[in-house]
Amino acid sequence: MKLKVCCLLGFTILLSQAGEPSGFVFWPKGVPPADAKAAKFDNHGLSISHRDKDGVAELHEKQTDIVVVQSGEATLVVGGELVDGKATGPGELRAPSIKNGVRKTLSAGDVFHVPAGTPHQFFVPAGKQITYFVVKVDKP
Repeated sequence: MKLKVCCLLGFTILLSQAGEPSGFVFWPKGVPPADAKAAKFDNHGLSISHRDKDGVAELHEKQTDIVVVQSGEATLVVGGELVDGKATGPGELRAPSIKNGVRKTLSAGDVFHVPAGTPHQFFVPAGKQITYFVVKVDKP
């Protein structure tokens, strides 16, 4: 009986000392720790973005964006083509604007999916802001 109790106690202590599983990330209420605004994994990454002004047009050649708006409001222009796009890194293009894109009004709770290779740009009305959670999925 003492052996069973000792084994059970030892197992309980080991479990209580075990760390989080490798690759596990927990952001309570969608807020990452102060030292980590993003997390990168084998084929995807997580990040939080906050804007209080318009963004530049961008296109990720090999990453899909899945976005959940947490708070605020903005307009997203998506599709069309980049105007004077320039490479800013491997597979990343930026431009001042998008030609022939579709406009979507965004607010808290909205979810959208931007496939790899699709231009997109945020416009934030003066005095407003938007905070959103992004899952970036790498193309195989």
